[in-house]
Amino acid sequence: MGRIRGGAVPFSLDGVDRKIVSLLLEDGRISSAEITRRIGHVSERAVRYRIERLIRSGVIRISAVVDPHAVGFSVIGDVLIDVAPGRLQDVAAQIVQFDNVSYVAGSVGEGDLSIQVYARDTEELLRFVNEVVGKIPGVTRTKTVIVPWKLKDVYQWHVPEGASEEGGLSD
Repeated sequence: MGRIRGGAVPFSLDGVDRKIVSLLLEDGRISSAEITRRIGHVSERAVRYRIERLIRSGVIRISAVVDPHAVGFSVIGDVLIDVAPGRLQDVAAQIVQFDNVSYVAGSVGEGDLSIQVYARDTEELLRFVNEVVGKIPGVTRTKTVIVPWKLKDVYQWHVPEGASEEGGLSD
């Protein structure tokens, strides 16, 4: 894969690729034969090849997605974390290790790190943030927001309809 301005060259998706990705988002176990039937103008062999190419290139990943609510983790907390200079990578690496943390990312603006935590109840969430995250060497401040509901999550994200073949958004 080539590079542009320090980043990877975007993978070009055509209309067939987008349809395949959309169908896999609906059901990651859908067969190539069923995808071929629903798309209509492409061979099953071509669908299999395209899926393999999408996986190999890192555009998609096929895996199981656990619903935290279904296993008793009904409280979601978004936590912004301020980190002492020079400690960001160390703190992030420690936070990634916690099973109840679903998301860890660097941020610009308020907070140096943004994380999402799943807990059984608000007490467990606050205890985790205060007694675990807050005591990691390098953490200087935390700010927690309880998320009462989600309408969309990252695994439900679709390539925007307006995305051009070259990877940008069209007018």
